[in-house]
Amino acid sequence: MSYRDTASFGKRQEFVAMAELLKRGFDVYDTMVDDQGIDCIIRIPKDDGSARYLDIQIKARSKNVNPKNAGFFGPMKIDVRDNYWFIFYSEWIGKYWIMSSSEVIERGNMNKSGVTAGKYKVKTTNYSTARDEVTPRPIFSEYENNFKRLWDA
Repeated sequence: MSYRDTASFGKRQEFVAMAELLKRGFDVYDTMVDDQGIDCIIRIPKDDGSARYLDIQIKARSKNVNPKNAGFFGPMKIDVRDNYWFIFYSEWIGKYWIMSSSEVIERGNMNKSGVTAGKYKVKTTNYSTARDEVTPRPIFSEYENNFKRLWDA
């Protein structure tokens, strides 16, 4: 896949994820640039008339990657804050994982050396060579397609 196809896939999946958020009743605000790791902002109305805003980073893996990497996301620089959330998507299995920035750090792995030292990676799927099958990792099941977590944030 060329760089142009890769960038195009990423942007398309951002829009698809935003559409998923809209379908679930969120107000979604697209950002002009992604230099803060924010692809969109969602507004969550509260009963008292106020609102909470969440910064959302969207990461997606296409079917064109090696199936071993169908759910591999990283390396990512993550600044933990209570309103910073990630939506991961694997086209291989058509699933989303919705995680707060602190959960990504808690459940992910930090690179210890090299040019990506200090950055995090998350692997949400497993690949069985015997069955030639990509499956979601059970450790991430509570986050799988669980957009409700954003309402409760």
